[in-house]
Amino acid sequence: MKSLCVFDFDGTLVDSMSVFADIAGRQIEKFYSIPFLKARQLYLDTSGVPFFEQLEILFPSDFRNSECALAFEEEKKQSYFDQPLIEGADELLKSLKDKGIQIAISSNNYQKLVRQFVQKRGLVCDYVLGYEPDFAKGKPHFDFLKKKLSLNNQDIVFIGDSLKDGEKAKDCSIDFVAKAGTFSKKDFLENFPNAAVIQDLNELIKVIQ
Repeated sequence: MKSLCVFDFDGTLVDSMSVFADIAGRQIEKFYSIPFLKARQLYLDTSGVPFFEQLEILFPSDFRNSECALAFEEEKKQSYFDQPLIEGADELLKSLKDKGIQIAISSNNYQKLVRQFVQKRGLVCDYVLGYEPDFAKGKPHFDFLKKKLSLNNQDIVFIGDSLKDGEKAKDCSIDFVAKAGTFSKKDFLENFPNAAVIQDLNELIKVIQ
């Protein structure tokens, strides 16, 4: 049994990726004149890092990137707190706590926004880590949690819904459980043959045991 479960947030605990993809599709279409459906898919294909980093991947050093990223964040905030939890998320977090497992959220969303969401929904969580300059999902978050809780890599499991999440876990030698949805089980296993892949959150406890 792991001592700490670190969860990606959007797409893993919150059913927000479809809404985010629609917003990104509209903004990319507006700023770069790329058809909406293609723009939406570009967002999904590069998900797992902050949106401004996605734009740098898609459009390196483009002068429109900063304005597009700002427009995305502003539109996102209008409906973010209305997004539903993934089915079973609340019950899973409570069950993990009952088993004495620590819970952390590690998100690319800005720290203040994630904290507000967790507080509004009353989610069971020990640590809420969002994006801040020089403190992003991946090694900075993992290192903070390891130091804070005196844990080793093998004590931790990271649960995420994107290929970028898998890469971050692999780069830090931390076990990864993929939540299928944004990407398929086939996508994950092609990139991370040793990862566990779950379709529903209620499968997680059996996996980490």
